[in-house]
Amino acid sequence: MLKHVLIGGTALAMLSACGPGGEDTASTPTSDQQAAPQVVDAATLQALLIGVEEGGVVELPEGTIEIVDGLSLDVNSVTLRGAGQDKTFLDFSGQTGAGEGLLITSDDVIVEGFTMRDTKGDGIKSKGADRITYRDLTVEWTGGPDESNGAYGVYPVESSDVLVERVTVRGASDAGIYVGQSDNIVVRDSLAEFNVAGIEIE
Repeated sequence: MLKHVLIGGTALAMLSACGPGGEDTASTPTSDQQAAPQVVDAATLQALLIGVEEGGVVELPEGTIEIVDGLSLDVNSVTLRGAGQDKTFLDFSGQTGAGEGLLITSDDVIVEGFTMRDTKGDGIKSKGADRITYRDLTVEWTGGPDESNGAYGVYPVESSDVLVERVTVRGASDAGIYVGQSDNIVVRDSLAEFNVAGIEIE
């Protein structure tokens, strides 16, 4: 299991570290590998989200990661952290399915510090995920408002203890931020613009 992973040369080495019988077969990354994150595909990122240990952190590097399939997280107490909204970009413009960009179904999760673009469905959806935090995120459709854009940018549903702070959503075909069928909800310091509706809570 992976406790803390930085996506780049180091993370790729960690993914291949355990051979048969759990022996460590990975070589030590060079200083060049540590300094320059490698290009990461969606399969690598999804593997990290599956393999991360409960309580672990997955760190995304600066740059753009092109995603062709939706991502999912079902491990409790995980932090998914980018280098900043203006530094880490998840680009879903080539997404083949119609689902959300990221689906979270686990508790005590924090997602923070990145921008998600052009998902075919909702941007980030969490379902039945209690004590979840969305922080310092941007979800946007770069072509502007369009009925073919995803319905919701940030979409927690059937959850309790939801915090949404410093989140920006642009271009959703319904509500930018929609918190549905949930209890104890805080949305603060957030911006929803160029969506059909702004922020909805029920």
